[in-house]
Amino acid sequence: MIRQIARHWPETEILLRADSHYCTPQVLDLCDRLGLRYIFGLSKNGRLAQNISALEASTAARYVRTPGQKLRRFKTFSYAARSWSKPRRVIARVEVGLMGQDTRYIVTNLEGGRGKHLYEKLYSARGQAEKHIKAWKAHLAADRTSCSKANANQMRLMLHGCAYWIWWKLRAACPKRSPWRRAQFDTLRLHLVKLAATIVEKKTRIIVTLPASCPRKGLLLLLFDALAPPKTA
Repeated sequence: MIRQIARHWPETEILLRADSHYCTPQVLDLCDRLGLRYIFGLSKNGRLAQNISALEASTAARYVRTPGQKLRRFKTFSYAARSWSKPRRVIARVEVGLMGQDTRYIVTNLEGGRGKHLYEKLYSARGQAEKHIKAWKAHLAADRTSCSKANANQMRLMLHGCAYWIWWKLRAACPKRSPWRRAQFDTLRLHLVKLAATIVEKKTRIIVTLPASCPRKGLLLLLFDALAPPKTA
């Protein structure tokens, strides 16, 4: 896939982002060879712990002085595992809170940027991408390809993809500071679609009459107005 992207869009910059399961010497060397940027999770070990023992101790001491307020600190250093072909940039995140102390590591070939920014804004953001995939697969049943022919399953995936963007558009039309703006698709479907209504199909339009006691009437009216097609002159 990387080779195909590079062949068709040679100017496109590719950044690989993944957890520690993918952080192998072969993958790191492949990224260097193909000129790819990467930011991977890195498994803990004793040698890594030696680099941040002082930071862990000082962070724990700070937390004792201000209990209840979670502390998070970062340290960047150069590290080379025995199986690596060269030293690489490693960022450690040390966090102390009510649940105790937690330390995580990432490795990257990105030269600029502070460790805090790279960890919180780039690496941790992959969790949001996973939520998008979850919404598509779980809430829209997009992983169900039960047809006997490949073309039919491809059509199903295309329809599920269209449904995803429809729900995305609907959620984006909700008020910015309302909980609906962050609701999952199955929650929106339960409250905004699974409603009793009278549908009358006429020659030029379809009339949907909602019950007067609809609990989401105000939100539905707002969405109907926000998503209505532009009026022609």
